[in-house]
Amino acid sequence: MTAIDEFVLRARGLRKEYGTGEGLVRAVDGVDLDVRAGETVAVMGPSGCGKSTLLHLLGGLDRSTGGEVSLDGRRVDLMSERALARLRRADVGFVFQSFHLMEELTAIENVELSALLAGRSPRAARRRAEELLARVGLTERARFLPSALSGGQRQRVAVARALCNEPRVVLADEPTGNLDSAATLDVLRLFESLHDTGQTLVIVTHDARIAATADRLITMRDGAFVDETRLTGGSTGRLGALVGLED
Repeated sequence: MTAIDEFVLRARGLRKEYGTGEGLVRAVDGVDLDVRAGETVAVMGPSGCGKSTLLHLLGGLDRSTGGEVSLDGRRVDLMSERALARLRRADVGFVFQSFHLMEELTAIENVELSALLAGRSPRAARRRAEELLARVGLTERARFLPSALSGGQRQRVAVARALCNEPRVVLADEPTGNLDSAATLDVLRLFESLHDTGQTLVIVTHDARIAATADRLITMRDGAFVDETRLTGGSTGRLGALVGLED
């Protein structure tokens, strides 16, 4: 593997602008980013600084005004809408603050839908959904509708859905923003376990606890990166120390 190949996700001079003239807003302003395979990167900053916009650009949910985004060497910013749809189904997993589950589908149906859309057979999709719900500790709630699940359980379903097609990178936008303390701890443990299995993660968050489980913390202000900290030791053991679980 070459040095370039080690980077799953890269951005160069990435920009997103809205409006013109005096009304011009630079939501993302010349961002450069390299994310290595298996790395967890947390992005923090005040509301309105461009964190969520950045995540949408990285995952092909929105088009940039300028600059480049590459996933495994493929230029995301140059892809057609059809190619972007394939990318989002197969290579990028999304986790949102508001879960974005389909309320008329059960937990297992929400998860397996991603696999079905990616072309798996119904049997394979159901098997994959069962495996992932077991992984996030929701086997007993698999056939419940989202309305019958707690916020933490819904977010764990959303994480399972994001993992369904074995994405190259998972992008999480404020994944604990709507959760109470107990549910937040469950989701923090889950993200730490994903890191331990080598999943590449980029997490936008206001929560210092989830940021502390990352390998690298980037601070964002006014659409730009203003600071970067390498967190020694990655995520291993850090969560327990933060919440008082270790002796």
